[in-house]
Amino acid sequence: MKSEKIIQLAEENNGTVTAAHISKAGIARGSLKDLVERGKLEKVARGVYILPDHLEDEFVNYQSQFKKGIYSDETALFLHDLTDRTPLSFSMTFPDGYNLSKVKEAGIDASRSREPYYSMGIDSLASPSGNDVRAYDMEKTLCDILRPRSGADIQVISEAYKRYVKRKDKNIPKLSEYAKKLKVEEKVRSYLEVLL
Repeated sequence: MKSEKIIQLAEENNGTVTAAHISKAGIARGSLKDLVERGKLEKVARGVYILPDHLEDEFVNYQSQFKKGIYSDETALFLHDLTDRTPLSFSMTFPDGYNLSKVKEAGIDASRSREPYYSMGIDSLASPSGNDVRAYDMEKTLCDILRPRSGADIQVISEAYKRYVKRKDKNIPKLSEYAKKLKVEEKVRSYLEVLL
């Protein structure tokens, strides 16, 4: 019965189920090991399992592995469809003081952010496989890519702003508010003046 419930959870979640999903559903995590041994699930990362006929979702894998990581910079642009470029490596932001050694070993482009900036503008988005992941919202991302530490390419930035101003779900007042808090007001204004 528990096995069927886990398979059902995976099917409802685009073939992916995590140890956190199982715990939330009140099912013992040992049931996952049993399903892996029976070939009903495959373990793809710590705490992340997929149905054998599904492809793994790296976005979910990394976020399950590094729970405090929020997709940011060019990875967030990609998730928001503000760029055509598939990120060469995933960018994630972590709270100040977080040990980044394991994150960097995994090949993630990691940075830290102090509060209140780390918690500002966190959004839930669909990965390309349709699973929920946490990333910064469009407005926070558009401010972040203008900050010197982002190292974002000028063409990527221009394209992101062009796509943003064409969107119906854009929120210019929110963008201006974030720009003020993140001290990139002048840069944001210069992009918007050209495009609006």
